[in-house]
Amino acid sequence: MRTPIHTPRSERGQAIVLIALAIVGLIAITGLVVDGGMAFADRRQAQNAADSAVMAASLARVRGENYILAANQQASQNGYNNDGEQNVVEVHNPPVSGPYAGNAQYIQVIITSRQRTFFASVIGIDDITSTVEAVARVKPAEWSQIMGGYAVVSLAPHSDCQNNKAFWAHGEATIEIQGGGIWVNSDHPTCAFIQQGNGSVAFDDGSPFIVVGGASIQKPQLVKRQAQGFGYMQRAEGGSVPMQPIVGAVPLPYPPPFVMPKPSCGGKPAKVSEDGSSMSPGYWDVEKDEKFPPKGVTTLKSGVYCINGDVRVNGGETLEGTGVLLVVENGSVHFSGSATIDLGAPGGGPFQGLLLYLPMSNSQTVTLNGNADSSFRGTILAPASLIRLNGNESSYGFHSQIIGLYIELSGTSNMLVKYIDSQNYDAVISPEIYFTQ
Repeated sequence: MRTPIHTPRSERGQAIVLIALAIVGLIAITGLVVDGGMAFADRRQAQNAADSAVMAASLARVRGENYILAANQQASQNGYNNDGEQNVVEVHNPPVSGPYAGNAQYIQVIITSRQRTFFASVIGIDDITSTVEAVARVKPAEWSQIMGGYAVVSLAPHSDCQNNKAFWAHGEATIEIQGGGIWVNSDHPTCAFIQQGNGSVAFDDGSPFIVVGGASIQKPQLVKRQAQGFGYMQRAEGGSVPMQPIVGAVPLPYPPPFVMPKPSCGGKPAKVSEDGSSMSPGYWDVEKDEKFPPKGVTTLKSGVYCINGDVRVNGGETLEGTGVLLVVENGSVHFSGSATIDLGAPGGGPFQGLLLYLPMSNSQTVTLNGNADSSFRGTILAPASLIRLNGNESSYGFHSQIIGLYIELSGTSNMLVKYIDSQNYDAVISPEIYFTQ
């Protein structure tokens, strides 16, 4: 007869306990996987909602609308209705936390979301809370100097080393910059700025030389900063030191981020005086003549001239005018090196400081020369054109901001560009919106 085996009373029910603990563990693991995954998905969705809400708020603020309402509407469309229980949407201007706290240029959207759990509640976790935020900078439109006040600007976002050079200094000419500096917007990695031959660029002060892409400089000693006390055409030994442009800058968009001027002549025709020596402002169709200004005209009276055709001041000719704006709607511009030119932009009104303007629709070439007695005052704005700078040996030179798609320094003459903000055109700078976090 077999003797029965007895299990100690203390071990009875142990399997049930182990199974129960295992079930709790499995539920906890399942909760971690399922509820955790849902929480992760909710957080990602909340972040997307915060990003779109802060963008909506920024656009509304730029337009002068209710930015808080715009942010809440956008968040609601993405599933966060600010009900105070499942989610809370906060909109702050300025931000209440982070590195931009207290800065009124920034808008902050914070979304707090509570996600109910399915399995994790077994172990006492009834909900999972996620908090996300998005911050954007809103720089409103403002009336200011254009392109940061750089004296000479090449706007081209892209260029090459052969046919479409963004800024090309060659020949024997020297451009000397006083105030404002140079900005080259091309992102070409090696030749956004090109110096070849004896083409020289000199800075008489601490003005910056900024290139978005890279620079190709054949003779480094010809890109230089004048030592203090050595001004225009004073090239005494030791009077300058070589300098390198600052490369790798953040590019600006093209078309440029400012509101283009919209001058109009209202259909009023420009008229030549009875003696043929002067003109009154208005619209001028070059088909009536071979060029603008007509032969014999040496003086432009103050006002806006809307020109359909080429503007040419030939060798030996003289042209003067104060308070003048030349709007070249179609056609090129050529100021000869042996011409005497004295032109100044309007000193007041909506186009104060704007001397020569070719709209975006006109990509014809602009060639700037003049003799040693020539002077120019005011902005030369041709955002779709090649501007060719041939120099003029004038000690006055160009008190101008020169802005083109491409810039070419050529010829054999020296050229002074002196930027003074009060003599140049200011514009409405477009508002800027961008994420910071």
